[in-house]
Amino acid sequence: MPVPTPIPIPIIRFERATRRYTTGRGIVTALHEATFTVARGEWVAIVGPSGSGKSTLMNLLAGIDRASAGEVWVNGQDLTQLSEERLARWRGREVGIVFQFFQLMPTLTAVENVVLPMELRGRWRGERRKRALALLDRVGVADLAASLPAQMSGGEQQRVAIARALANDPAILLADEPTGNLDSATGERIIELLAELADGERTLLIVTHDARLASRAPRTIGLADGVIMQDTNVSAGTVLAEAPLAEANETV
Repeated sequence: MPVPTPIPIPIIRFERATRRYTTGRGIVTALHEATFTVARGEWVAIVGPSGSGKSTLMNLLAGIDRASAGEVWVNGQDLTQLSEERLARWRGREVGIVFQFFQLMPTLTAVENVVLPMELRGRWRGERRKRALALLDRVGVADLAASLPAQMSGGEQQRVAIARALANDPAILLADEPTGNLDSATGERIIELLAELADGERTLLIVTHDARLASRAPRTIGLADGVIMQDTNVSAGTVLAEAPLAEANETV
């Protein structure tokens, strides 16, 4: 009898994950019962209008925020069960984050910014600077290793930020509007760089309003009013999930 092929365990699994906030206007549901999985090595674009729940989903995935209900599993770990201290350690090990506004340390050079996450984790001792220089070379800004962020263009800062996100060799790379603060030409170059990094080994999730960037991803998850409205695998030509907008608005 042939041995059954094992089913790969998804690196990301949301099970009815919900996030609610209490405001002066009452309770707001930013994300409502999100359920989906992402396979290791997938590239997924998270799209939707402002206020749709994109950043909330990303924050739950990064362990920056915590689900009010449901489960969030990443690389075999249920993030809802971790303390804040353990979440911080987990995040430094498993996730690299690229922000819209770069978030580089202004008093550190490019290479020092990339070295910093390795120092915080105690990794690559004796090899940190060499690794940081190699990562800067990989993203095309090796010549800026000794430059401060203020001496760089926006696109150059974003490349350094991407190198920093890769510093600890994370299993997952998250990018929150990585082209949102860049002009069109520079944004296009960052899109090309991210496409090169999406090589099937590292899992890449991108929150974006940029239709050009979203169109490059093989899979797109669309949100509206905190609900996953559509989950489309473009490369396979399949719709994995779809919900009518009116029904979603009534649920939230």
